[in-house]
Amino acid sequence: MKEEDIAFSSIENNAEESTLKFKEVTPESREALENLLNKVADSNSEIIQEKNNDSKETIDGKYATINFGPTHPATHGIFQNILKVDGEKIISSEQTVGYIHRAFEKLAERRPYNQITPITDRLNYCSSPINNMGWHMTVEKLIGVEIPKRVQYMRVIIMELARIADHLICNSVIGVDTGALTSFFYPFAEREKIYELYEEVCGARLTTNIGRIGGFERDFTPTFHEKLKNFLRTFPKAFEEFNSMLERNRIFMDRTKGAGPISAERALNYSFTGPNLRAAGVDYDVRVMQPYSSYEDFDFIIPVGVNGDTYDRFMVRQEEVRQSIKIIEQAYKNLPEGDYKADLPEFYLPPKEEVYNNMEALIYHFKIVMGETEIPAGEVYHSVEGGNGELGYYLISDGGRTPYRLQFRRPCFIYYQAYPEMITGMTISDAVLTLSSMNVIAGELDA
Repeated sequence: MKEEDIAFSSIENNAEESTLKFKEVTPESREALENLLNKVADSNSEIIQEKNNDSKETIDGKYATINFGPTHPATHGIFQNILKVDGEKIISSEQTVGYIHRAFEKLAERRPYNQITPITDRLNYCSSPINNMGWHMTVEKLIGVEIPKRVQYMRVIIMELARIADHLICNSVIGVDTGALTSFFYPFAEREKIYELYEEVCGARLTTNIGRIGGFERDFTPTFHEKLKNFLRTFPKAFEEFNSMLERNRIFMDRTKGAGPISAERALNYSFTGPNLRAAGVDYDVRVMQPYSSYEDFDFIIPVGVNGDTYDRFMVRQEEVRQSIKIIEQAYKNLPEGDYKADLPEFYLPPKEEVYNNMEALIYHFKIVMGETEIPAGEVYHSVEGGNGELGYYLISDGGRTPYRLQFRRPCFIYYQAYPEMITGMTISDAVLTLSSMNVIAGELDA
């Protein structure tokens, strides 16, 4: 498929055409990406620009130092930025992170594998199911279990619903930070429908603890099927209503175009992934480059931007919502028959009637409840395309009942380091927009 600009109807004031483009990953695009990565690797460019401190004169000979966070409502999270400003212009910025660090990786080293899932909920809590299933797939990769096709498609449906919810929150908050409060409320009615779907599967809404190692706790219920069909029927129209408020809004475009830009080369230098990297023009998506959970079965495109600014990040997420709906429709239409879990009795509590009457079932029940399930020794890394980019799990097992070592690759922690560079020379209001459009989630940042 060739690149093609999105066609928008012209509006008053001669609004500029969107910079968003569609790309399909081809061998040529893969080679181009590899060449760009090699160029970045060979580059000796600085990771952080040299600070422009007191060498520049101001009207009164002094700069002002102000705190942006950790409790300012515009930061949308508990993190601090110490800004050096010349009037409204930002000269330099220094971050302080760790305000809600909870030592998740060390906690995981003392928990049985099936009890680590609730920890992953608390990373990017706007799309918890993706975190949960990424962890399940990591353990499954280590133990070498074959997952039924039905489970893979069920996971795709839930993960894409989570991606939609994540992007709706991010883009509606960008609207709030430009003064468009009405657009903030429109998507929340639709997000509520997604949470109701979560409830039908696992009984939870935000921190979901959804699914199990090997599949799901139970199959989709008839109510889930009914609600999903209703969502697929009504959501596209509601989403386009939200989209019409911002995408071609003259004020919104003026506020977001050129705010917090980053080039493709600099984004790769900082190890960006996800929508923030694609907005800079690099068509890297884990679902395509390293397919998992049968993503290779689905037809979808990867939207990319050009300028890597706030508007491009907004537009990329908007189009990804549309693509997620397309993926869900395909997965649901072609949902295979079969079991909702793999043959893993050591991770699934047997039915109570079997526990009361069968010794083997009683043993499995005891081992699962007491966390006595041992995992083979080994070392694996598995990543999924999270709401904010490549979410990875690096797991080392020594053959015991708990991980020897577990490290999360948290997208927010990685790309937040670029924030000072992106806002240098911008105004304070641009800094607010840039932070929102990067979708920095404090729970994922600090872990």
